[in-house]
Amino acid sequence: TCFKALCCKGPPPPRPEYDLVCIGLTGSGKTSLLSQLCSENPENIVSTTGFSIKAVPFQNAVLNVKELGGADTIRKYWSRYYQGSQGVIFVLDSASSEDDLETARNELHSALQHPQLCTLPFLILANHQDKPAARSVQEIKKYFELEPLARGKRWILKPCSLDDMEAVKDSFTLLINLLEERELEPSRM
Repeated sequence: TCFKALCCKGPPPPRPEYDLVCIGLTGSGKTSLLSQLCSENPENIVSTTGFSIKAVPFQNAVLNVKELGGADTIRKYWSRYYQGSQGVIFVLDSASSEDDLETARNELHSALQHPQLCTLPFLILANHQDKPAARSVQEIKKYFELEPLARGKRWILKPCSLDDMEAVKDSFTLLINLLEERELEPSRM
């Protein structure tokens, strides 16, 4: 019986999969963060010009992340890729110029209000916290007007950098928790 209990359990239950969209301006670090999460060689990272899809494995789920390029010529097409998303990752460069921060704020506001995204959980990553010019999470929250804008929505704002991938993984785990909670809710009519 002991042998039977150890060897005959069958395969482990499949991990749930969630389809996410990852957006942010060029240079915010989307590709680098996702590549690190997938244990890819950081030397091969090239900025995304269109879109790429990565399956990011976690212990309790697999995130199928559709990363959209952040150049201004591509951003106008982002909404074409939102359909089917179950959550949103928004990466911003917390050490960027005022102009870029303003553009990022406008893009985040558009995403939070978009009909296909407005009910979804958002993970907002304030990247490049290791840079001297990085703004704190409190400064980002205030500047991006997240409290009034995202009231009633499920969102997480976390600081991050490639230097602290454990914190990045913890942020993604919080997002997975929101995705699981959303799945358990009775469907909205």
